[in-house]
Amino acid sequence: MSKQDYFVHASGICESANIGRGTTIWAFAHVLPDAVIGEDCNICDGVFIENKVTIGNRVTIKCGVQVWDGIVLEDDVFIGPNATFTNDIFPRSKLHLGEYPETRVCKGASIGANATILPGLTIGRNAMVGAGAVVTRSVPPNAIVVGNPGRISGYADTRQTAAPLFDIKHDDNPE
Repeated sequence: MSKQDYFVHASGICESANIGRGTTIWAFAHVLPDAVIGEDCNICDGVFIENKVTIGNRVTIKCGVQVWDGIVLEDDVFIGPNATFTNDIFPRSKLHLGEYPETRVCKGASIGANATILPGLTIGRNAMVGAGAVVTRSVPPNAIVVGNPGRISGYADTRQTAAPLFDIKHDDNPE
């Protein structure tokens, strides 16, 4: 892939040659040499992408996210600002795993701002992880997960969900 097929901001660092057409890598992002990023992705400011990472097409990774070895983001995934991935269940300084567990975020899933995803989990197709959730177990397809620890509050493919988290009233006629 030639560098003309994607954009890297002058203050971004992209060491990988495996970047898809139409992808944008913004300021202060750093992509390591063995990372693979698909087409039409948006890698926002301050994102770090490690080597053993695969990112599909049309993925958005908002500011302040680190994508560590062993993470797979399939097509059409959204990762909110400062979401946190982990890749070592028993981390210790100077002790590195020979191989990292795979954490997979399946096609069309969304992870909200400041959510934390523990290692070796799968976030199912079209699932939604709420802002600030701490995901300690794999998430089934279409599930909406919120809280700490993350719990299913409903499903994105149905009209039935748990009680609303917010009582927001939309009134077009404020009389």
